[in-house]
Amino acid sequence: PRLHDFIADWRQREPTWFNAPVPTFLPPEGEDAVRLLIVGLAPGLRGANRTGRPFTGDYAGDLLYGTLIAQGLARGEFKARPDDGLQLVQTAITNAVRCVPPENKPVGGEIATCRSFLVPTIGRFPNLRAVLALGSIAHQSTVRALGERVAAYPFRHGGRQQAGSITLFSSYHCSRYNTNTGVLTEAMFVNVFKEIAAFLQE
Repeated sequence: PRLHDFIADWRQREPTWFNAPVPTFLPPEGEDAVRLLIVGLAPGLRGANRTGRPFTGDYAGDLLYGTLIAQGLARGEFKARPDDGLQLVQTAITNAVRCVPPENKPVGGEIATCRSFLVPTIGRFPNLRAVLALGSIAHQSTVRALGERVAAYPFRHGGRQQAGSITLFSSYHCSRYNTNTGVLTEAMFVNVFKEIAAFLQE
């Protein structure tokens, strides 16, 4: 109800915005091409909630998509709008929580409810080899969605753990707050993707 009411309020305030559950961003070749799934936290109010595409319209997307392009996991030019022509390569992007939460802070019940969407999202991709969770909440929700115990898969930046047939990578979230405070540097973020790109070529 909280997320529903929050979106309903913003539909009235900004009727031209997307203001709905944000769908998974797929490569043009479709689900069979996906070998890496990136799981963020939730749509940003003026980012994906406005544009309808994950990590599009706010700072986090600038760092994420720039890094994906540099590592060959996306092609084209990122212009922070859904019609910019950017295409993912062997990669899909989703969020642990599908709807924008107030203050960008989903509560436990919302995360658990949205896991009923995350589980089938992970299951959509028959050739999936790796999942990258951005931030501890996305990491924990992904671990649970994979049917594993959170205690057995502690979150750490640069983490790499095996969960059944899936290799789970983890990174601090690429939020402006994390980069401004030095929790995450661009080099730290790039290094995670370098490791993933090398893994996908194995």
